[in-house]
Amino acid sequence: MEKRQFGNTDMQVSVLGFGGAEIGFEGASEETVARLLKGALDTGLNVIDTGECYEGSEELIGKTVGDRRNDYHLFTKCGHPRGIGSEDWSRDSLLESIERSLRRLRTNHLDLIQLHSCSEAVLRKGEAIEALQTARTKGYSRYIGYSGDGQAARYAVETGCFDALQTSINIADQEAIDLLLPLAREKGMGVIAKRPIANAAWKESHKPISSYHHVYWERLNKLRYDFIHDLPMEDSVARALRFTLTVPGVHTAIVGTTKPERWEENARMVGQGPLSQAAFAAIRERWEEVASAGWIGQT
Repeated sequence: MEKRQFGNTDMQVSVLGFGGAEIGFEGASEETVARLLKGALDTGLNVIDTGECYEGSEELIGKTVGDRRNDYHLFTKCGHPRGIGSEDWSRDSLLESIERSLRRLRTNHLDLIQLHSCSEAVLRKGEAIEALQTARTKGYSRYIGYSGDGQAARYAVETGCFDALQTSINIADQEAIDLLLPLAREKGMGVIAKRPIANAAWKESHKPISSYHHVYWERLNKLRYDFIHDLPMEDSVARALRFTLTVPGVHTAIVGTTKPERWEENARMVGQGPLSQAAFAAIRERWEEVASAGWIGQT
């Protein structure tokens, strides 16, 4: 699998990474996660990204591939110690959270620790950033990053404090391409694209039951990309994923799944390489024609 230099770090990252939210929230079994992650690592994936608030995700990763720690770069996030909806950006809480993540992941260090979508106001106070800098000094993490979108992410990039940015980039979410990525490239940041296939929100002909997919479903109904309607589902997903990986400045795209066979499909998709200049430009032009000012990045 293709590897890309991750900003100014010493990491070469696979263009396809594993996102750990689904295995936690969907309660995947240890056996399933072992098959999924070991198969992915065997095929060349070397990025695993998770978060303290993804329920059992960190524990599952530690139990199943903790003994293969040298085979992958390990990223996690902090700031929600009691799960989604809770927030604590104090220095002590963040450091305790990172120490807890190390135990769960069965490792003595992370490759990247990220603030998980805190506000610009929190960033401006400085305590959360200082906590991550302390974690780096203590050897808990080699690099520090910010995961989020919009103006908070813009401020995070502007500070120059972070080595990496994780943000939403896909066919239904392109604000970051102009707002964040040029400056991130200028500052030598590694960039992780989350939601790179827009949750495949077009797979349903009706509005999805889960509200998590509503924004992208509504946007895609207005964008009406030809390839979504003209291509089989697998091919349209491939086009979407390859679009994200063609965006200048993106180093890796993290995809979550609980299905081991889905990983193999995704690996085949990225093996097709970047989109042609014409195909990429058509998606960008359609976005610029249709997207409204309210179509901001989805945290």
